[in-house]
Amino acid sequence: MIEIRRALLSVSDKTKLLDLARTLIRRNIQLIASGGTAKAIQEAGFPVTPVEDWTGHPEAMEGRIKTLHPRIHGGLLARRDNAGDLADMQRLGLQPIDLLVVNFYPFEKTLASGKPDEDIIEAIDVGGPSMVRAAAKNGIHVVVLTDPAQYEEFAALLDEHEGKVTEEFGKQCAARAFARLVTYDSAIASWLNKGSFQTLTLSQIRELRYGENPHQSASIYMKSGTDPAGLVAAEKLSGKQLSYNNMLDADGALKLLREFEQPAAVIVKHVTPCGVGVSDSVSEALALALETDRVSAFGGIVALNREMDRQTAEILSEMFLEIILAPSFTPQALEIFAKKKMLRLLTFDWSELQGLVASRELRAVWGGYLMQDTDLGLPELDQLQVVTKRSPTSAELDALKLAWKVCKHVRSNAIVFADSRHTLGIGAGQMSRVDSADLAVRKAVAAKLSLSGSVCASDAFFPFRDGLDIAAKAGATAMIQPGGSVRDEEVMAAANEYNMAMVFTGRRHFRH
Repeated sequence: MIEIRRALLSVSDKTKLLDLARTLIRRNIQLIASGGTAKAIQEAGFPVTPVEDWTGHPEAMEGRIKTLHPRIHGGLLARRDNAGDLADMQRLGLQPIDLLVVNFYPFEKTLASGKPDEDIIEAIDVGGPSMVRAAAKNGIHVVVLTDPAQYEEFAALLDEHEGKVTEEFGKQCAARAFARLVTYDSAIASWLNKGSFQTLTLSQIRELRYGENPHQSASIYMKSGTDPAGLVAAEKLSGKQLSYNNMLDADGALKLLREFEQPAAVIVKHVTPCGVGVSDSVSEALALALETDRVSAFGGIVALNREMDRQTAEILSEMFLEIILAPSFTPQALEIFAKKKMLRLLTFDWSELQGLVASRELRAVWGGYLMQDTDLGLPELDQLQVVTKRSPTSAELDALKLAWKVCKHVRSNAIVFADSRHTLGIGAGQMSRVDSADLAVRKAVAAKLSLSGSVCASDAFFPFRDGLDIAAKAGATAMIQPGGSVRDEEVMAAANEYNMAMVFTGRRHFRH
């Protein structure tokens, strides 16, 4: 057991600090604290020894030197069961420190704020990581807490064991402390190396139901030292445990959903959209989305960008679905879904999804990893180039933009037929673009949807005119595609033959 008699506190994030201080004082544990931490504890009326009084050395260099002192590091590093260490402690007049509570200067937040380099440099903590490393190295004798989320468990153990905690808890805290050091130092190294150096430290959030298949185990992780966000922070209101595939599908649905500002409904199956609708209400948007491919929607995922209300819930009440995502659910909607015990209902932060900023994506390959920028945004929709004799009408342009937004999120090769309100046929994941075009037409026919007067989107250029021929003969009157093929002239000529309007985006959106 590790007996706690003396604690050193030095925190930037003062969340739950006073609750912890109150617990320590109640156990007659001596408090030592630095700078603003000492001030906060003093103002709360608790007894505390400022670090400069403990070390006998004042702060220097505008706070750069506060805790770098033998009385601090000796107290943290001394092995309580080592005769030599104990003799040195007595010889040097040092006293043991049994608990270290530290969180670092907010380097990552300072970096993200866009502040100048001199401010970012000053956000690099030296004393905090030095103390944490010392305490964690001595984790069988010293407890180190680096996150306010640890305080409650520590306090419970302290009460349970009458002022002591288990060595196992100390080791767990030491491991977590070293993980935080890695995350913190790697963020600094990455900034100094202009992003060419990457170290990713992950913390397991929870185990998932299973992986892609039931015989595969799976878990969800988040970057160490960060707060839960996005899909990781989504609240599950009901239903069974999520699987690996569920998380991928939900992620794909939300990323497509964020492309729309007006009320929208997205249906995803196997990480590919099988129906998208937009309207003045989510209930009508959902009804439109279901028209595209009701068969594939079976066992799929539905995502809405507005609250799930009673009318919308009734549309889904008789369907088998894996997950429904919405920013919120009305009590009436929850009542309708209450009988579906296995259905997962998830809420997410719509404003956070809309504010998603550029990030990096990581994927494992044999022997290494691939990293790329996330494909965010559609700036090309404001710079479309008309390449045919006829320009698209206003209605066609609205439909082209909807088709392009969806096409970006469909597995390549991707072909999407749409009108201005919803998708009509989606061809995904085929080895040739002409096969995707043919599949999209067959999907529309199966759903008894007319493609007459529709528009068509292709996520990459047409290498031949055959894909465009299929779209035109099916009834499409306008086309959107990146362009860039050596046969662009041939494809443009084919579009003119059909009196089809065609626009180039200059940007493709492959999804492998």
